[in-house]
Amino acid sequence: MYRLNHYFSWVSVFLITVFLLAACAPAPTQQPAAPEQTTAPEVAVTEAAAEGFTVGIFLPDKKTMRYDTKDRPIFTEKMKELCPNCEVIGHISDSDAAEQQSAVEQAITNGAKVVAIMAVDTKAAAVIADYAKERGVPVIAYSRLLENSDGVTVNIAFALADIGKAQAESLMEALNKKGIEKPKIVMINGGPSDSNMPPIRDGAMSVFQPLVDQGKNEIVKSVDTPDWDPNKAQSEMEQILTETGGEIDGVYVMNDGMASGVVAALNSAGIKPLPPITGLDAELAAVQRILTGEQYSSVFLPIENMATKAAEIAYDLGTSGEVPADMIDGTINNGAIDVPSVYIPVDNVDITNIKEKIIDTGFWTLEDICTPEYEQACKDAGLQ
Repeated sequence: MYRLNHYFSWVSVFLITVFLLAACAPAPTQQPAAPEQTTAPEVAVTEAAAEGFTVGIFLPDKKTMRYDTKDRPIFTEKMKELCPNCEVIGHISDSDAAEQQSAVEQAITNGAKVVAIMAVDTKAAAVIADYAKERGVPVIAYSRLLENSDGVTVNIAFALADIGKAQAESLMEALNKKGIEKPKIVMINGGPSDSNMPPIRDGAMSVFQPLVDQGKNEIVKSVDTPDWDPNKAQSEMEQILTETGGEIDGVYVMNDGMASGVVAALNSAGIKPLPPITGLDAELAAVQRILTGEQYSSVFLPIENMATKAAEIAYDLGTSGEVPADMIDGTINNGAIDVPSVYIPVDNVDITNIKEKIIDTGFWTLEDICTPEYEQACKDAGLQ
């Protein structure tokens, strides 16, 4: 009996000890819930915006008026709206790739966190994009694709082939109205160092080439104009007039600056009436030439849309480091990578829709266009 009781006593002691040890053991540590992924980035974005940062926009030449009157001020204004404490560096090169490279590198050295570049030379600008990437600075290819570099973060541009197509269609429309059979056409293309030029030219040829193949028109001369220079375009046109004896029915010109040079050459040669002439950018002087009949049309680029979106992208890159996926329309290969791209649609302007496309959108005002010299032309076009 003693042994049995003794046995149960030891069992009782053992069970009580086990129970007490279990009760005193520390509870398992619970892992804290992972914070929501949006919290930290949102805080970082807010802090970056409040603190401000430096953004640079770099444009290629001083001959194209829109860069100083449209692109740079619109970009700057939108950045200041999004980020009042941000600094915007705006630089317009004098068609000098080395100057542009130096300006971008200096801006990055001085603390620029994002750079938007419309390259003087889209191939040479690869070294700029490489330089930026090595220093962790996102690069926006603005209006011209920077080639052969994986340092390009995003491309924002107009639908290039559509530009050439709209120009060519407009020229053929003008020639058809004149009833000219198998018209002789001259092509004054933009700069060969600009990656935008070949796709624009290809867009034009998608209209012209089938007609050439059918014997319905003739391209008597096609030249590429270094730096899109109006003076060079004038010299080219003068040479072509000498070669052809002035037998030209229409002139495809890739932008308005060069169109001014072409008009000067034709006027100097006494060509009357002037043949239909195309353009690009809807520069103020070009719109006025359309009113007086010296230029038939110009492709209107909604620059405000592009410059505004570029500023929004720069803000996103400077705060979150990313471009919102819903802004991306596709990709384009630059010879090194497939670059995410945002595309801005284009439109054509002639004397029939200046009010709708130019004035009503605020691109140029009635007062801008209808100066005393053009008052009668404005009345004739129904603008006044």
